[in-house]
Amino acid sequence: MAIHKKDQFSELDIALAEMMKALAHPARIEILRILAEKNTCICGEIVEVLPLSQSTVSQHLKELKNVGLIKGEIEGVKSCYCINWEKFKHLQNLFASFSTDVSKCNCC
Repeated sequence: MAIHKKDQFSELDIALAEMMKALAHPARIEILRILAEKNTCICGEIVEVLPLSQSTVSQHLKELKNVGLIKGEIEGVKSCYCINWEKFKHLQNLFASFSTDVSKCNCC
């Protein structure tokens, strides 16, 4: 049976890494920005404001949804998305905790 090195880290570090990985593309940052500015569920409008194809936007939405940063509903041929504020606040708390730990370092 194979041992996954990832299992050697804390659940919080794994959660932070997975969410940060989902944010590691400018299109995903822009999608979150669009959803936050609208502050409501958006159906189909995301593709209209990004310089990307429908399929590419769908892939980015899927990544954000997989880590829980956005919620989505499929209604017929339309998909509606909004920010999952609870998960987003959790990400902020994880990052704040990480930042506090790192800022304690007095080197360089």
